[in-house]
Amino acid sequence: MKRSTIGFSEEQAQLLDIAAAFCREKSPVEKVRKLLEDEQGYDPAVWKEMAELGWLGIAVPEEFGGIGLSLAEVVPVAEQMGRHLMAGPFVPTTLAAQAILAGGTEAQKKALLPEICAGAPASLALMEEHGDWDLTHVEAEARREGDVLKLSGKKTFVLDLPSAEYLILSLNLGGKPVLAVLGKEDIGKLKARRETVIDETRRSYQIVLDGVSVPVSALLDEGKAVQALRHIELTASLLLSAEMCGGAASTIDYTLDYLTTRKQFGKLIGSYQSLKHTVVDAHIAYEQARSHLYNAASNFNQQGEGEAATRMAKSVASEAFSFASDRAIQFHGGFGFTYECDAQLYRRRALWCEYQHGDAVYHRRLLADALLG
Repeated sequence: MKRSTIGFSEEQAQLLDIAAAFCREKSPVEKVRKLLEDEQGYDPAVWKEMAELGWLGIAVPEEFGGIGLSLAEVVPVAEQMGRHLMAGPFVPTTLAAQAILAGGTEAQKKALLPEICAGAPASLALMEEHGDWDLTHVEAEARREGDVLKLSGKKTFVLDLPSAEYLILSLNLGGKPVLAVLGKEDIGKLKARRETVIDETRRSYQIVLDGVSVPVSALLDEGKAVQALRHIELTASLLLSAEMCGGAASTIDYTLDYLTTRKQFGKLIGSYQSLKHTVVDAHIAYEQARSHLYNAASNFNQQGEGEAATRMAKSVASEAFSFASDRAIQFHGGFGFTYECDAQLYRRRALWCEYQHGDAVYHRRLLADALLG
Protein backbone atom coordinates (compact mmCIF):
# COMPACT_ATOMS: atom_id res chain seq x y z
CA MET A 1 0.00 0.00 0.00
CA LYS A 2 1.34 3.41 -0.96
CA ARG A 3 1.59 5.66 2.10
CA SER A 4 0.67 9.29 1.70
CA THR A 5 2.96 11.92 3.19
CA ILE A 6 1.94 14.87 5.30
CA GLY A 7 2.08 18.11 3.40
CA PHE A 8 0.22 20.31 0.95
CA SER A 9 -0.59 19.20 -2.55
CA GLU A 10 -0.49 21.91 -5.20
CA GLU A 11 -4.29 21.99 -5.19
CA GLN A 12 -4.45 22.28 -1.40
CA ALA A 13 -1.95 25.14 -1.38
CA GLN A 14 -3.90 27.04 -4.04
CA LEU A 15 -7.22 26.53 -2.29
CA LEU A 16 -5.69 27.55 1.04
CA ASP A 17 -4.48 30.86 -0.41
CA ILE A 18 -7.79 31.58 -2.18
CA ALA A 19 -9.90 30.59 0.81
CA ALA A 20 -7.78 32.62 3.24
CA ALA A 21 -8.22 35.80 1.19
CA PHE A 22 -11.91 35.14 0.50
CA CYS A 23 -12.90 34.38 4.08
CA ARG A 24 -10.86 37.27 5.49
CA GLU A 25 -12.67 39.69 3.16
CA LYS A 26 -16.17 38.21 3.37
CA SER A 27 -16.30 37.30 7.05
CA PRO A 28 -14.72 39.98 9.26
CA VAL A 29 -15.75 39.66 12.90
CA GLU A 30 -18.00 42.73 12.60
CA LYS A 31 -20.05 40.92 9.93
CA VAL A 32 -20.05 37.72 12.00
CA ARG A 33 -21.63 39.65 14.88
CA LYS A 34 -24.14 41.34 12.59
CA LEU A 35 -25.27 37.98 11.22
CA LEU A 36 -25.96 36.74 14.75
CA GLU A 37 -29.17 38.80 14.58
CA ASP A 38 -30.06 37.67 11.07
CA GLU A 39 -32.76 35.00 10.80
CA GLN A 40 -31.02 33.20 7.93
CA GLY A 41 -27.65 33.52 9.63
CA TYR A 42 -25.47 33.85 6.55
CA ASP A 43 -25.03 36.05 3.48
CA PRO A 44 -26.70 34.53 0.37
CA ALA A 45 -24.51 36.65 -1.89
CA VAL A 46 -21.37 35.13 -0.36
CA TRP A 47 -22.88 31.66 -0.73
CA LYS A 48 -23.45 32.35 -4.43
CA GLU A 49 -19.82 33.41 -4.82
CA MET A 50 -18.66 30.21 -3.12
CA ALA A 51 -20.71 28.16 -5.59
CA GLU A 52 -19.23 30.12 -8.50
CA LEU A 53 -15.74 29.35 -7.16
CA GLY A 54 -16.62 25.66 -7.41
CA TRP A 55 -16.19 24.93 -3.72
CA LEU A 56 -19.40 22.90 -3.44
CA GLY A 57 -18.09 20.44 -5.99
CA ILE A 58 -14.47 20.12 -4.91
CA ALA A 59 -14.84 16.46 -3.85
CA VAL A 60 -17.51 15.53 -6.42
CA PRO A 61 -16.45 13.70 -9.61
CA GLU A 62 -16.52 15.67 -12.85
CA GLU A 63 -19.17 13.36 -14.33
CA PHE A 64 -21.59 14.67 -11.69
CA GLY A 65 -20.77 18.35 -12.16
CA GLY A 66 -17.89 18.61 -9.67
CA ILE A 67 -14.21 19.44 -9.88
CA GLY A 68 -13.08 15.86 -9.26
CA LEU A 69 -10.64 16.39 -6.40
CA SER A 70 -10.91 14.78 -2.96
CA LEU A 71 -11.89 15.67 0.59
CA ALA A 72 -8.24 16.51 1.22
CA GLU A 73 -8.81 19.61 -0.92
CA VAL A 74 -11.98 20.55 1.00
CA VAL A 75 -10.00 20.70 4.26
CA PRO A 76 -8.13 24.00 3.63
CA VAL A 77 -11.41 25.69 2.70
CA ALA A 78 -13.15 24.49 5.88
CA GLU A 79 -10.08 25.47 7.90
CA GLN A 80 -10.21 29.07 6.69
CA MET A 81 -13.95 29.25 7.26
CA GLY A 82 -13.32 28.17 10.84
CA ARG A 83 -10.56 30.73 11.19
CA HIS A 84 -12.95 33.54 10.30
CA LEU A 85 -16.08 32.10 11.98
CA MET A 86 -17.79 32.10 8.60
CA ALA A 87 -21.44 31.07 8.77
CA GLY A 88 -23.39 29.21 6.11
CA PRO A 89 -24.34 25.74 4.87
CA PHE A 90 -20.99 24.79 3.32
CA VAL A 91 -20.27 21.83 5.61
CA PRO A 92 -23.80 20.34 5.64
CA THR A 93 -24.05 20.76 1.86
CA THR A 94 -20.67 19.06 1.39
CA LEU A 95 -21.75 16.24 3.71
CA ALA A 96 -25.04 15.81 1.84
CA ALA A 97 -23.14 15.49 -1.44
CA GLN A 98 -20.88 12.88 0.13
CA ALA A 99 -23.94 11.00 1.42
CA ILE A 100 -25.34 10.83 -2.10
CA LEU A 101 -21.99 9.76 -3.51
CA ALA A 102 -21.59 7.02 -0.91
CA GLY A 103 -25.19 5.84 -0.69
CA GLY A 104 -27.14 6.99 -3.72
CA THR A 105 -28.07 5.21 -6.92
CA GLU A 106 -26.47 6.26 -10.19
CA ALA A 107 -29.71 7.96 -11.19
CA GLN A 108 -29.80 9.94 -7.93
CA LYS A 109 -26.17 11.00 -8.32
CA LYS A 110 -26.79 12.23 -11.87
CA ALA A 111 -29.95 14.09 -10.88
CA LEU A 112 -28.93 15.68 -7.57
CA LEU A 113 -25.18 16.27 -7.48
CA PRO A 114 -24.98 18.75 -10.40
CA GLU A 115 -27.60 20.92 -8.67
CA ILE A 116 -25.74 20.82 -5.35
CA CYS A 117 -22.45 21.66 -7.07
CA ALA A 118 -24.17 24.60 -8.78
CA GLY A 119 -25.26 26.08 -5.45
CA ALA A 120 -28.35 24.29 -4.16
CA PRO A 121 -27.95 24.26 -0.34
CA ALA A 122 -28.47 20.90 1.38
CA SER A 123 -28.58 19.61 4.92
CA LEU A 124 -28.78 16.41 6.94
CA ALA A 125 -31.18 15.12 9.59
CA LEU A 126 -29.22 12.36 11.31
CA MET A 127 -29.17 13.26 15.01
CA GLU A 128 -31.88 12.29 17.48
CA GLU A 129 -32.91 13.06 21.04
CA HIS A 130 -31.20 9.93 22.41
CA GLY A 131 -27.87 11.74 21.85
CA ASP A 132 -25.99 8.68 20.56
CA TRP A 133 -23.18 9.68 18.24
CA ASP A 134 -23.48 6.34 16.44
CA LEU A 135 -25.37 7.34 13.31
CA THR A 136 -26.62 3.79 12.74
CA HIS A 137 -28.71 4.10 15.95
CA VAL A 138 -31.88 5.39 14.30
CA GLU A 139 -35.25 5.53 16.01
CA ALA A 140 -37.18 7.73 13.58
CA GLU A 141 -39.25 5.27 11.59
CA ALA A 142 -40.45 4.74 8.06
CA ARG A 143 -43.27 2.32 7.19
CA ARG A 144 -43.58 1.23 3.60
CA GLU A 145 -47.15 1.30 2.31
CA GLY A 146 -47.15 0.59 -1.38
CA ASP A 147 -45.25 3.39 -3.12
CA VAL A 148 -45.26 5.61 -0.02
CA LEU A 149 -43.17 5.87 3.15
CA LYS A 150 -45.04 6.94 6.29
CA LEU A 151 -42.63 8.74 8.62
CA SER A 152 -42.60 9.28 12.38
CA GLY A 153 -40.17 10.49 15.02
CA LYS A 154 -37.94 13.52 15.59
CA LYS A 155 -34.56 14.77 14.39
CA THR A 156 -32.36 17.39 16.02
CA PHE A 157 -29.44 19.63 14.99
CA VAL A 158 -30.66 20.02 11.42
CA LEU A 159 -28.60 22.92 10.14
CA ASP A 160 -29.86 25.72 7.88
CA LEU A 161 -33.15 23.91 7.22
CA PRO A 162 -35.11 26.89 5.76
CA SER A 163 -32.46 27.32 3.06
CA ALA A 164 -32.10 23.64 2.20
CA GLU A 165 -33.28 22.47 -1.19
CA TYR A 166 -32.33 18.89 -0.33
CA LEU A 167 -32.35 17.06 3.00
CA ILE A 168 -30.66 13.72 3.71
CA LEU A 169 -32.72 11.90 6.33
CA SER A 170 -31.84 8.74 8.27
CA LEU A 171 -34.71 6.39 9.10
CA ASN A 172 -35.36 3.00 10.60
CA LEU A 173 -37.07 0.82 7.98
CA GLY A 174 -37.86 -2.69 9.09
CA GLY A 175 -35.25 -2.60 11.85
CA LYS A 176 -32.43 -1.39 9.57
CA PRO A 177 -31.07 2.13 8.98
CA VAL A 178 -31.79 3.65 5.59
CA LEU A 179 -31.23 7.06 4.04
CA ALA A 180 -33.75 9.12 2.10
CA VAL A 181 -33.40 12.39 0.22
CA LEU A 182 -36.17 14.97 0.46
CA GLY A 183 -36.65 17.80 -1.98
CA LYS A 184 -37.94 21.29 -1.23
CA GLU A 185 -41.60 20.26 -1.44
CA ASP A 186 -41.23 17.41 1.06
CA ILE A 187 -39.05 19.54 3.34
CA GLY A 188 -41.94 22.00 3.50
CA LYS A 189 -44.16 19.29 5.03
CA LEU A 190 -41.94 18.95 8.09
CA LYS A 191 -42.78 20.63 11.38
CA ALA A 192 -39.67 22.57 12.33
CA ARG A 193 -38.64 24.45 15.47
CA ARG A 194 -35.54 26.62 15.80
CA GLU A 195 -33.22 25.28 18.50
CA THR A 196 -31.20 27.40 20.91
CA VAL A 197 -27.61 26.20 20.58
CA ILE A 198 -24.32 27.31 22.14
CA ASP A 199 -22.86 28.60 18.85
CA GLU A 200 -25.14 31.42 17.76
CA THR A 201 -23.49 31.62 14.33
CA ARG A 202 -25.39 28.37 13.58
CA ARG A 203 -29.04 27.97 12.64
CA SER A 204 -30.15 24.63 14.03
CA TYR A 205 -33.61 23.07 13.93
CA GLN A 206 -35.58 20.19 15.40
CA ILE A 207 -37.99 18.53 12.98
CA VAL A 208 -41.02 16.34 13.66
CA LEU A 209 -41.74 13.66 11.05
CA ASP A 210 -45.11 12.48 12.38
CA GLY A 211 -47.80 12.50 9.71
CA VAL A 212 -45.37 13.10 6.83
CA SER A 213 -45.39 10.82 3.78
CA VAL A 214 -42.79 10.71 1.01
CA PRO A 215 -42.47 8.50 -2.06
CA VAL A 216 -40.44 5.28 -1.80
CA SER A 217 -38.29 6.68 -4.62
CA ALA A 218 -36.83 9.06 -2.03
CA LEU A 219 -34.81 6.17 -0.56
CA LEU A 220 -31.13 6.01 -1.38
CA ASP A 221 -29.62 2.58 -2.07
CA GLU A 222 -30.75 0.54 0.96
CA GLY A 223 -27.78 -1.80 0.72
CA LYS A 224 -25.30 1.07 1.07
CA ALA A 225 -26.92 2.89 4.01
CA VAL A 226 -24.63 1.68 6.81
CA GLN A 227 -21.52 2.29 4.72
CA ALA A 228 -22.78 5.76 3.78
CA LEU A 229 -23.50 6.68 7.42
CA ARG A 230 -19.99 5.69 8.43
CA HIS A 231 -18.57 7.75 5.58
CA ILE A 232 -20.65 10.76 6.65
CA GLU A 233 -19.48 10.46 10.26
CA LEU A 234 -15.80 10.35 9.30
CA THR A 235 -16.17 13.12 6.73
CA ALA A 236 -17.95 15.32 9.28
CA SER A 237 -15.19 14.62 11.83
CA LEU A 238 -12.53 15.60 9.29
CA LEU A 239 -14.23 18.89 8.38
CA LEU A 240 -14.98 19.73 12.01
CA SER A 241 -11.29 19.15 12.77
CA ALA A 242 -10.44 21.62 10.00
CA GLU A 243 -12.85 24.21 11.42
CA MET A 244 -11.38 23.77 14.89
CA CYS A 245 -7.79 24.13 13.70
CA GLY A 246 -8.71 27.36 11.93
CA GLY A 247 -10.58 28.57 14.99
CA ALA A 248 -7.67 27.76 17.30
CA ALA A 249 -5.24 29.69 15.10
CA SER A 250 -7.51 32.74 15.08
CA THR A 251 -8.06 32.54 18.84
CA ILE A 252 -4.32 32.52 19.46
CA ASP A 253 -3.82 35.52 17.15
CA TYR A 254 -6.62 37.38 18.91
CA THR A 255 -5.12 36.64 22.33
CA LEU A 256 -1.61 37.64 21.28
CA ASP A 257 -2.89 40.94 19.95
CA TYR A 258 -4.44 41.65 23.34
CA LEU A 259 -1.35 40.57 25.31
CA THR A 260 0.89 42.85 23.26
CA THR A 261 -1.31 45.94 23.61
CA ARG A 262 -2.92 45.75 27.08
CA LYS A 263 -0.92 47.27 29.93
CA GLN A 264 -1.26 46.67 33.64
CA PHE A 265 0.85 48.41 36.29
CA GLY A 266 2.77 50.06 33.48
CA LYS A 267 3.77 46.78 31.79
CA LEU A 268 2.38 44.89 28.83
CA ILE A 269 0.60 41.88 30.28
CA GLY A 270 2.21 39.74 27.59
CA SER A 271 5.54 40.27 29.35
CA TYR A 272 4.47 38.05 32.26
CA GLN A 273 5.98 34.58 31.99
CA SER A 274 2.87 32.72 33.12
CA LEU A 275 0.93 34.20 30.21
CA LYS A 276 3.77 33.67 27.74
CA HIS A 277 4.09 30.00 28.64
CA THR A 278 0.36 29.38 28.32
CA VAL A 279 0.21 30.95 24.86
CA VAL A 280 3.17 28.82 23.81
CA ASP A 281 1.34 25.74 25.08
CA ALA A 282 -1.73 26.76 23.08
CA HIS A 283 0.35 27.28 19.95
CA ILE A 284 2.08 23.91 20.31
CA ALA A 285 -1.30 22.21 20.75
CA TYR A 286 -2.57 23.97 17.61
CA GLU A 287 0.46 22.92 15.55
CA GLN A 288 0.04 19.32 16.69
CA ALA A 289 -3.66 19.41 15.83
CA ARG A 290 -2.96 20.83 12.38
CA SER A 291 -0.36 18.13 11.70
CA HIS A 292 -2.94 15.50 12.63
CA LEU A 293 -5.51 17.26 10.43
CA TYR A 294 -3.42 17.21 7.27
CA ASN A 295 -2.24 13.68 7.98
CA ALA A 296 -5.90 12.65 8.17
CA ALA A 297 -6.67 14.59 4.97
CA SER A 298 -3.80 12.92 3.12
CA ASN A 299 -4.71 9.43 4.27
CA PHE A 300 -8.49 9.74 4.41
CA ASN A 301 -9.12 7.22 1.63
CA GLN A 302 -6.66 4.66 2.98
CA GLN A 303 -8.62 1.78 4.48
CA GLY A 304 -8.18 1.61 8.25
CA GLU A 305 -5.44 4.21 8.33
CA GLY A 306 -7.77 7.00 7.25
CA GLU A 307 -10.25 6.27 10.02
CA ALA A 308 -7.55 6.13 12.68
CA ALA A 309 -5.99 9.39 11.49
CA THR A 310 -9.37 11.15 11.35
CA ARG A 311 -10.35 10.10 14.87
CA MET A 312 -6.97 11.26 16.16
CA ALA A 313 -7.41 14.58 14.35
CA LYS A 314 -10.87 15.16 15.82
CA SER A 315 -9.80 14.39 19.39
CA VAL A 316 -6.63 16.50 19.25
CA ALA A 317 -8.30 19.45 17.48
CA SER A 318 -11.14 19.44 20.03
CA GLU A 319 -8.69 19.79 22.90
CA ALA A 320 -6.50 22.37 21.16
CA PHE A 321 -9.39 24.70 20.31
CA SER A 322 -10.97 24.23 23.73
CA PHE A 323 -7.73 25.12 25.50
CA ALA A 324 -6.96 28.16 23.32
CA SER A 325 -10.48 29.62 23.57
CA ASP A 326 -10.77 28.98 27.30
CA ARG A 327 -7.47 30.75 28.00
CA ALA A 328 -8.45 33.61 25.71
CA ILE A 329 -11.44 34.30 27.95
CA GLN A 330 -9.33 34.12 31.11
CA PHE A 331 -6.60 36.39 29.75
CA HIS A 332 -9.14 39.07 28.87
CA GLY A 333 -10.12 39.28 32.54
CA GLY A 334 -13.61 40.50 33.37
CA PHE A 335 -14.17 41.65 29.78
CA GLY A 336 -13.54 38.09 28.59
CA PHE A 337 -16.67 36.91 30.40
CA THR A 338 -18.89 39.35 28.52
CA TYR A 339 -20.47 38.63 25.16
CA GLU A 340 -18.80 41.71 23.67
CA CYS A 341 -15.44 39.91 23.84
CA ASP A 342 -14.74 37.94 20.67
CA ALA A 343 -13.17 35.17 22.76
CA GLN A 344 -16.77 34.22 23.58
CA LEU A 345 -17.48 33.55 19.92
CA TYR A 346 -14.47 31.25 19.64
CA ARG A 347 -15.30 29.39 22.85
CA ARG A 348 -18.86 28.78 21.70
CA ARG A 349 -17.66 27.56 18.30
CA ALA A 350 -15.19 25.25 20.05
CA LEU A 351 -17.93 23.68 22.16
CA TRP A 352 -20.22 23.22 19.16
CA CYS A 353 -17.57 21.55 17.01
CA GLU A 354 -16.27 19.33 19.80
CA TYR A 355 -19.66 17.80 20.59
CA GLN A 356 -20.82 17.31 17.03
CA HIS A 357 -20.10 13.73 15.92
CA GLY A 358 -18.24 12.80 19.10
CA ASP A 359 -15.94 14.43 21.60
CA ALA A 360 -12.27 13.58 22.21
CA VAL A 361 -13.05 10.75 24.66
CA TYR A 362 -15.51 9.15 22.23
CA HIS A 363 -13.06 9.12 19.33
CA ARG A 364 -10.19 7.86 21.45
CA ARG A 365 -12.36 5.01 22.71
CA LEU A 366 -13.29 3.99 19.17
CA LEU A 367 -9.68 4.34 18.11
CA ALA A 368 -8.53 2.11 20.98
CA ASP A 369 -11.16 -0.49 20.12
CA ALA A 370 -9.99 -0.53 16.49
CA LEU A 371 -6.29 -0.74 17.32
CA LEU A 372 -6.57 -3.28 20.11
CA GLY A 373 -9.20 -5.40 18.41
